[in-house]
Formats: sequence, C-alpha cells, structure tokens
Amino acid sequence: MNQVKRSSLKYVALCVSAMALGACASDGGTKATATGKSWTTTELNQALANPSRPQADRDRDADRKPAELMTFFGVQKGMTALDVIAAAGYLSESLSVAVGPNGKVYLQNPPAMLQMRGGAAAKEIEARLANGRLPNIVRVDSDFPAAAIPAGSVDFAITAMNLHDLYNRSPAAATSAVKSVYDTLKPGGAFGVIDHAGVAGADNAKLHRMTKEQAIEVAKAAGFVVEKESNLLAHAADDHTKGPFDPSLRGKTDQFVLLLRKPK
Repeated sequence: MNQVKRSSLKYVALCVSAMALGACASDGGTKATATGKSWTTTELNQALANPSRPQADRDRDADRKPAELMTFFGVQKGMTALDVIAAAGYLSESLSVAVGPNGKVYLQNPPAMLQMRGGAAAKEIEARLANGRLPNIVRVDSDFPAAAIPAGSVDFAITAMNLHDLYNRSPAAATSAVKSVYDTLKPGGAFGVIDHAGVAGADNAKLHRMTKEQAIEVAKAAGFVVEKESNLLAHAADDHTKGPFDPSLRGKTDQFVLLLRKPK
C-alpha cells in the first residue's frame, strides 16, 4: 500500500476514533456529551493535525484556529455545511473533518473568484480534491444562490474575510447575498461570519475591512439573530490603519467572529 493510501486510512481512522469518543459543548470544553456528535477542541485539533491534511493548511492553523472556531460555532458530525466564497478551500477541509464521513460540505465559489490570480484558487481546489481525497466535499462553481444547494438543506454556513468586499461595493448587495445564505439554511441553522475589523470613519473599503456593527446590520436585515460573538481572532496589536495584505499583518489582523442564527 503506498504512502498516500496509508495516510488517508490513518486520517479516516482518527476521525472515526474521535467520533466514537463523543464530545463537548460549543465553547470547546472537554466534558463529553452523550450524543457522540460534538467535538471537544482538543479532539478536533488532533484530527486536523493529521499528516494527510496539507502542510500549508496546518501551518495556518495557529493564526486561524479552525478547531476553536468550529467548536464555538457548534459544528457537529453528520451536519451539512456550506463554505461561502471558499477560495482555495482551507475552511472547507476543516469543515470536512468536523462534519465527518456522514456529513457534507459545499465548497462554493463564484466564477470571478476562480478566475483571480490566473486561476490560483481553482488549481488549489483541484489539488485538494484530487483522487477523491475528500469525498464529503461537493464543489460548487457558481454565483450565489446556487441551484446545486437546495434551499433549507444546510445546518451550518460560514464565510471568512468576504463580507467586507460585498459590503464595500454595495450594502444592499451584501444584504441580498446574506439573505441567500439565510435561505439555504434549515430553520435554526447557523451562519458564522469572520472578517477584518474596521474602525468607523476610516476608509474601510480601501483597507479591505468593515466594522462589526456593519456586519450585524446586514445580518439583521437578512433575517438573522445575532446569537453570540467571540474574540478568538482578536489582535490588539493591529492599529487598523493598514490592510490585511500589509506584510506586518498577514494572518494577524484584528478579526471579529459572529455566530448568527436563523430563527426556527
């Protein structure tokens, strides 16, 4: 058996083993539950550390904290999840691990995203999904809403560092896009929003930022309830006068994290 197959089998075995352990509350605590569907942050960190996951992804984990985010958002095994404007699919693969073999992840990108930088994201997605390595991921190359994602079928959706671009072009268009996500969710479904924190009065469009209050305004206009927020990705050293592409801030901007809920 070659090394890739051995690594993939180890990856599946680790996920199955973690599933058998049962797990945590949404705050990432270590107390096990009786459902066997939740993760503790420790268990999910162990699953995400598996060498079958790309090294480049694992190198980003210290800054992006996927295990902590997934437990905060309450992502469970067996869920159907949606990564909105997923780019190369870093969070899609994290979701793939979190929802497990009985779950499903839609990796969605509009054509414009796939054409940027000479098609870099498209090439990375092809490499990520090659040889059926992540069979629970469904690639959706389409503007949103996408016909491939049935309305009312998704348990959890997420978008990371995308809402500011939509909002800074048009607040109304951003609200429409968030309403489309709302429509894909089941009653009671959750939407995680992560973005670069801006300061009121600053040129946030130029800085590729937005204020948390703007994100909340859009969410409420689309019908969501703001359930809670987290400082997991807060960075006090960010003075908010530079953009996320500044070398001194790459991966370390001050980011707000919101958990939105579609009412039942």
